[in-house]
Amino acid sequence: MSKPKPLLHDTRVVIIGGGIVGCSVLYSLAKRGWTDALLLERKGLASGSTWHAAGNVTQFGHYAEITRLYVDSLATYIQAEHESGQPIDFHKTGSLRLATSQTELSAYRSLETLYKALEVPYFVVGCGELASLHPLLETKGLYGAAYTPDDGHLDPTGATNALAAVARNLGCEVRLHSPVSRIQQLNDGRWQADCGGVSFRAEYLVMAASFWSRELLLPIGLDLPIYAMEHHEIVTGEVAGLRKIEFELPAIRDPAVPSNVRQEQFSLLCGVYEARPKLWATDGIPPEFGQDMLSPDLDRLELHLERVIDRIPAFGECGIKAVNNGPLCFPPDGCPLLGPVRNHEGLWLATGFPVGIGIGGGSGRYLADWMVDGVPPYSLPIVDPDRFSVPQTSEAYFASMKATYAMGYVIPGYLR
Repeated sequence: MSKPKPLLHDTRVVIIGGGIVGCSVLYSLAKRGWTDALLLERKGLASGSTWHAAGNVTQFGHYAEITRLYVDSLATYIQAEHESGQPIDFHKTGSLRLATSQTELSAYRSLETLYKALEVPYFVVGCGELASLHPLLETKGLYGAAYTPDDGHLDPTGATNALAAVARNLGCEVRLHSPVSRIQQLNDGRWQADCGGVSFRAEYLVMAASFWSRELLLPIGLDLPIYAMEHHEIVTGEVAGLRKIEFELPAIRDPAVPSNVRQEQFSLLCGVYEARPKLWATDGIPPEFGQDMLSPDLDRLELHLERVIDRIPAFGECGIKAVNNGPLCFPPDGCPLLGPVRNHEGLWLATGFPVGIGIGGGSGRYLADWMVDGVPPYSLPIVDPDRFSVPQTSEAYFASMKATYAMGYVIPGYLR
C-alpha cells in the first residue's frame, strides 16, 4: 500500500518560529500588506526562549549601530497592544547604564548626538542624580550613568500574542503545534516546509526558530554559527523598604559585574553574564525539549553576585526566592542574523537573538521592509548573515561566543 501524498498548501511567505521575533516579522509583513503569510510554531506561541525572558526593553543598544532596532521594538510592542487590545503589561521604569570609569562615561556622552537624531530621551547623569533615581544604589566608585527614562519591562508572552493577534486580524495565518520536520528548495525556486502530512510551499521562507534554526538548515548545507548558551536569572525575596518607595525603580545595567537588576513586584530580579559561560546542547537540541529550564549552578555566579551586593546592598539582605537557568540563542558576536541568505534565493534569517525581546520588534520591522521593498530600509551590516559566509571551526565560534557573552554591558571598542 503506497503512502498517501502530503497535502500541499501554497502561500507567499512561511515563517518558522512563533516567538517574539517570528511574530514580529509576521506582524510587520501584515502591516505592509503582505497578508498571504503563514507562521508555523512547533508548540505554542512564545514557548521557546521567549516565555522565560525577563522582558526587559531598553533603548540603549549593546552596539550603537543597532540602537534603532531597540527603539523600534518598544514602539512596535506598544502599537500592537493598542491595535489588538492584548495587554503587554509594560512598566515604564527607565534604566541606568552605570559608568565605573571615566572612559565609560565619555562613551555614554558620545552617544548623545545619536539619541537626539532618533528623538529618544537620553541623559548622562552624575552620582547625585543616581541616588535620587535609585535609592537602593551604592554610588561609591561610580562616575555617573546613561539614563534612558522611557525604558522598562513587559510581559514577553503578552507582547508575542499581541503581535500575532494583529497579524491574524489582517488576514495572516498562525498554525500552532506544527513542528517542521524538513525544509527544501524546489526546482521552481520556491521553498517547501513539511509538517507531518502537510507541506507548505512559498516564495519566501523566514527562519525565526532561535537555536532550532541551525538544525533545520543543516540538511540543506547551511551551518549557522548559533548555539544555545545557559543564562541565569535570580529572584530575591521581598526587599525591605521597597514598599515605601513611591515609584518603581529603574533597571540597572552594570558593566562591572556584568549584570542587570530590576524590580519585580517587591523583589529584585537579576540577570548575570558569567565570566565562564556554558554552552548547552551543542550536538543538537533534545527533540523533547520544550518549556523546560536547565539545572542552576549558583557556584558559577558567586563572584558576580558579590559584586551585585556591593552595588545594591539590599540584594544581599533578602535571600533568594528562585534561580532560573534557561537557554538563550547566541551568535559569535552577540548580534542576530537578519537578512537574506546568499546563494539561497527566497531564504531569509531572523535568528540568533540573545536579546530577542529587546530588539525583536524592530528586527521584524527591518526585515519586513527589506522583503517588501527589495532593499534594506537602512544599512546595517552588523546583522547581515553574510558576515559569517567564511566558516570557522566550532571551537573558534564557541570561544567567540563565550568571550562576547562574558563582556556583558561593556561597550565594544571601549576599555573599562
